[in-house]
Amino acid sequence: MTTLTVKDLLPEDGTRGTLAGRVWLPQVNGPAVVAVRGDGGVFDVTARFPTISALCEEDNPAQALAAAKGERIGDLEAIVANTAPDGRDPKKPWLLAPVDLQTLKAAGVTFAISMLERVIEERAKGNPASAEAIRKEVTRLIGDDLSKLKPGSDQAMHLKQVLIDQNAWSQYLEVGIGPDAEVFTKAPTLSSVGTGMDAGLHPKSTWNNPEPELVLFVSSRGKIVGGALGNDVNLRDFEGRSALLLSKAKDNNASCAIGPLLRLFDDTFSLDDARKLDISLNVRGTDGFVLDGHSSISKISRDPTDLVAQTIGKIHQYPDGFVLFLGTMFAPVKDRDAPGQGFTHKRDDIVTISAPQLGKLVNRMRTSDECEPWTFGIGALMKNLAQRKLI
Repeated sequence: MTTLTVKDLLPEDGTRGTLAGRVWLPQVNGPAVVAVRGDGGVFDVTARFPTISALCEEDNPAQALAAAKGERIGDLEAIVANTAPDGRDPKKPWLLAPVDLQTLKAAGVTFAISMLERVIEERAKGNPASAEAIRKEVTRLIGDDLSKLKPGSDQAMHLKQVLIDQNAWSQYLEVGIGPDAEVFTKAPTLSSVGTGMDAGLHPKSTWNNPEPELVLFVSSRGKIVGGALGNDVNLRDFEGRSALLLSKAKDNNASCAIGPLLRLFDDTFSLDDARKLDISLNVRGTDGFVLDGHSSISKISRDPTDLVAQTIGKIHQYPDGFVLFLGTMFAPVKDRDAPGQGFTHKRDDIVTISAPQLGKLVNRMRTSDECEPWTFGIGALMKNLAQRKLI
């Protein structure tokens, strides 16, 4: 991983928005909740908000963060430069993922093009060599533009019956155009990695890809308070063999990347802005391979508020709030090695996910057993905060 700079991190408008994050402080052997302000100064506001979760529970989180003075602990430039695991000085602060006690949730099959790719994975049984022929057949039956099809509508249910009659129905189509969204738990609380860190792939996976997504931050009351970027790393071979392998396909050490910072909703960035967000993806390999892609939230099949409403309520409750990956329209079909084999990661790929309003999330790909072990869980956080007399 090359050394990152503030230019590799901040939104296009710099620190104009309300930006929160988390930083590891070696002197207390624990994390700090921070505000990034003005000239790139990083202010420790943990005395006011022991966790990002607590910040998100405020009636107006952006206003509350702006009012918290905090102690300046350094410049973002230096903290970002010390974040990558290679060459990190363990005696100096480094950046963490901007999420802590929230449950890590993800919505799947929320874009037409990614829905078709899931159907293809299912039919290919995790074998990339079969994907191209299946892609042509599925497109012939279903078409390639389902963006105007409202999930759960009469039109969608008519299409479902047509596909059942042709023996072309799929569990992925069920959650893609049916009334119920797919929402699953992506990873354990506190397990996310941030920008500049290594992201993990299961060592047995031979067909996988990044998933560039918008991540919404939601309070325990179901209020959407801000957003960040995410990489919902996916193993196409595992999930393609069986949907029951979803946990192995999604939940591996370092396979949940969120960052670079949490941008809270204020007069510079709103939910409507998030709805129009264009997310870019760039993958660069040591073999010279380059892959570019994008995901436009405006083409999502279910509105973000609908996905949030299907995640939380009287049936599903999250006392510490949750974050929600909204899904991706990115379909990795560009061949990397051989014709018809499509894309898969190689060791040391650098993945950059970016959006003008949210900055850049940069990760190097390694197998999960090569990434930094996750050892600081909920118990460790509570003990650390108690020792610091913050709770």
